[in-house]
Amino acid sequence: MTGPDAPFRLGCVPGVTPDKWARMWAERRPSVVLELSFATTGEIVAGVRAEELDAGLVRLPIDRDGLHAIPLYTETTVVVVAKDHLLTAAEEVGTADLADEVVLRPQDDTLPWPAERPGRPAVSDPATTGDAVELVAAGVGVLVVPLSLARLHHRRDVTHRPMTDAPTSSVVLTWPDGADAGNSDGMEELIGIVRGRTANTTRTPHRPEPRAARPARAPARGPARRPRRRR
Repeated sequence: MTGPDAPFRLGCVPGVTPDKWARMWAERRPSVVLELSFATTGEIVAGVRAEELDAGLVRLPIDRDGLHAIPLYTETTVVVVAKDHLLTAAEEVGTADLADEVVLRPQDDTLPWPAERPGRPAVSDPATTGDAVELVAAGVGVLVVPLSLARLHHRRDVTHRPMTDAPTSSVVLTWPDGADAGNSDGMEELIGIVRGRTANTTRTPHRPEPRAARPARAPARGPARRPRRRR
């Protein structure tokens, strides 16, 4: 549904926190509801293409055919381990440190790994990142994920350490290509918000304000004449 007061539908992948942008949207467009929904990158991209969503916050890589994509930020990659794991003694971890570890690889893994991944594979791949974190807590293995997902699935019996040389994931804002696609006014507003433009910033050419009229100047007065003396 589109229209001046139709809700703007924004899909978000797990771990992305659009709260700040949602607050700014509410301040700038109080008459338009920002509808947030959470799904996988593939589901969101499909929804954007089908115009079931106006835009999406997703992780690369995606098929950009017919889509715009604005890079927003690159996530830090961490390794999630049990609280009593030996790797907790280090401030940061490299892929070489995982050589003897069972590295869990959930089916919804978002990292662009090369052909050779670190560590040893598990007997079977867990279905989701949440399932993998449960296995980490049980001491089955370790998990390498973006920091936002480690925070999303945080448990008291697991912790994480930053990775120094693991692949990273990038979050982008994507929406349909084409001038007539989706809610164009809402899209321009959202682009301005995620790019940090203020509410007074506009993409249209700025027209100079007319100069204030100068106050009229009094006519110049010549030297005062002396009064004539009567004879």
